[in-house]
Amino acid sequence: MQNVPNLLSLSRIVVTFLVFTLILISQSWSFLLATVLFVLASATDFFDGYLARRFKVGSPLGVFLDLTADKVFVSAILIALVQIDLVPAWIVVVIVAREFLVTGLRSMAAAKGTVIPAGVWGKQKTFITMVALGGLLLAKGLGAHLLSLFPPMLVFNSQTLHASEILLLVADILLLVGVLWTIISGIEYTVGALPLFQSEQKM
Repeated sequence: MQNVPNLLSLSRIVVTFLVFTLILISQSWSFLLATVLFVLASATDFFDGYLARRFKVGSPLGVFLDLTADKVFVSAILIALVQIDLVPAWIVVVIVAREFLVTGLRSMAAAKGTVIPAGVWGKQKTFITMVALGGLLLAKGLGAHLLSLFPPMLVFNSQTLHASEILLLVADILLLVGVLWTIISGIEYTVGALPLFQSEQKM
């Protein structure tokens, strides 16, 4: 049981490359399969942390694998979606830049013997972004391509008012909401880390 959380985190990294490849294939069947793998991998994100806490088998390696798997998972999927023109590159830049910012702040805090805990905005950002990506993959798997924000296609008629098309539009909107939450959570982390900079100046 001690190694199960770490194995779950490692499995998420492996699945990342499968989902990445399936997205690049850009066919309805590959998007559907990618959706299934995406949901399963997202579930491991919950269970690895839960099992580590439940059986008290947390470790520095486990924390490293969990955080690394999360960042690689989301970043790789977003990059694949940019490659096939389903997501604009600026969204990926904002999300990845925030991850670098938070990692840098946490590293500086750790060097000073303190911990910057995950904020409410950050947790909500993760949830919103994951729901948006899952919805986008499912919508494409169901053949949606007429109603979206990337590129803007907002013609509402009998051809576009279908569940899959509406799902695609909702997923795009949620992705924008996730970007907004990403920016706010980045500000939240920065504000929380300000005392670290102040103490550095005093020294």
